[in-house]
Amino acid sequence: MHDLDRLHFTGTVWRPPYEALSVLLQATTGCTHGACKFCSLYGDLRFRLSPLAEVEADLRIIARYQPRARRVFLVGANPFALSYGRLVRLIDRIRDFLPKVESIGMFARVTDIRPKSAEELRELRARGVTGLTIGTETGDDEALARMNKGTTAAETLEQCLRLDEAGIAYHLTYMTGLSGAGNGERAARATAELFNRLHPQVIGIVSLTLFPEAPLWQEVTAGTFVEAPERERLEELHTFIERLCIPVHLMGNTLSNTVPLSGRLPEDRTRLLAELQRALGAATECELAAYRKSIRHL
Repeated sequence: MHDLDRLHFTGTVWRPPYEALSVLLQATTGCTHGACKFCSLYGDLRFRLSPLAEVEADLRIIARYQPRARRVFLVGANPFALSYGRLVRLIDRIRDFLPKVESIGMFARVTDIRPKSAEELRELRARGVTGLTIGTETGDDEALARMNKGTTAAETLEQCLRLDEAGIAYHLTYMTGLSGAGNGERAARATAELFNRLHPQVIGIVSLTLFPEAPLWQEVTAGTFVEAPERERLEELHTFIERLCIPVHLMGNTLSNTVPLSGRLPEDRTRLLAELQRALGAATECELAAYRKSIRHL
């Protein structure tokens, strides 16, 4: 068995596109919440902390192959759920094995930020924690409640502002279509209003893509939730980009987007809106829906 095959990865390994060059290190397995109706990313995996012995074994292997690594991305649905003390111990072990590491990123839920004091957040930043990727999904409180996200727009605002104060950079996500048919305009306006009060480095744009394992799939099948048409999702995204006033990089070039987009606001706003308009003028609902149905795995 090759050394790299001995790394302790459990299930599908997820990372944001912008972490492609980062060293991946599993810190947790599964999600502390595990109840979002639209999510099937982690299946039946229960939340688990990676034992220190596993982490150290992985770090020994990584140090052999990438001793000059500059950035580590902690794998797991939301490793920022770890307590302050456990995160500090983990960071110390990373630096013991990879002394050239300058920064450490990971996925986080809004609820992971709340338990940490302002002083603890500042100390984590001083130790290199930056670039948290937060699955905010939307600023539409009705959708957040319907999807059992476990957070509100107000909580997102409060906790991300605390990251701003601590100097911890963060990336947010926006999921078009999450509010259901007929509600795209409401979602776009609410999300732009929320994000305009924050300072994300990146906004990752995805679009609701359901698989049978997701609880929401059953609601769609039963007719109790009606998915937003694909053209409405593009119109939703158009409104969102129109109303977004902050300087930020938009990354909407993942598999779930029927029209891949990427650019910097405000510089690329005109181009991005024009691309959406061209797509709306050229693609039929049937063509866009066929693409969505062709997606077998994210």
